[in-house]
Amino acid sequence: MVEGAPQSLRAWYATPLGAYLCAREQAYFDHTVADIFGFHALQIGQPQCPFLAQSRIVSKWTLDYELPADVIADPHELPFGENTIDLIVLPHALEFADDPHLMLREAYRVIRPEGQIVISGFNPFSLFGMRRYFGRGATPPWNGNFIALYRLKDWLSLLGFDVVGGRLDCYVPPFSQEKWLRRFAFFEKTGDRWWPITGGVYYLRATKKVLGMRLMTPAWERRERRKKALVTAHGAREGLTTQRQPR
Repeated sequence: MVEGAPQSLRAWYATPLGAYLCAREQAYFDHTVADIFGFHALQIGQPQCPFLAQSRIVSKWTLDYELPADVIADPHELPFGENTIDLIVLPHALEFADDPHLMLREAYRVIRPEGQIVISGFNPFSLFGMRRYFGRGATPPWNGNFIALYRLKDWLSLLGFDVVGGRLDCYVPPFSQEKWLRRFAFFEKTGDRWWPITGGVYYLRATKKVLGMRLMTPAWERRERRKKALVTAHGAREGLTTQRQPR
């Protein structure tokens, strides 16, 4: 983890630009997690932002290195068994991880088959990425490791996830002052149309796939299917026999 990242990133979310970004992301997560069902949900990172607030899953926790997270643990070593979590959200956790691959592998391990992961990340090919490149600082988010969208998709695919959705957001220039953010808010409406790949933030939604898995039907249903198949085959043979009889 980047030194001081949890505290500093949390402090950055309290700035005008951070608050603007948090509001945009909150709207996306609220809409996305509302139709994902299961028994257990987990948010890794940014516990001060209730990105699971609209989830209908009853048991849900936040996990981070320190309070106010519900679970204090290392995201690289999740304290959950295999195939136990139905939904994991990762709001900007990968950019500040010591080993983002390991964090994703841990997420894959604990997510149940057909469970889902929802990720938000900073787009390096955007105005946010330009600010990081030309004005790299010592504090988050500009000292984070911005991961390209195509690279993250490759990582997810190699692990065994199917990407099922996503979008880009936050087209407004990364101004520090609220008045300039409000003045350029119209960028959000035109961004998807005129420069769709330059959103400052991207979201990805993926499902854990299990290779070789097939649906097992009850024994009684399999017997009924075999009976129907035998009846159909017997009828077909009788029809062939009738057609071959001489007139």
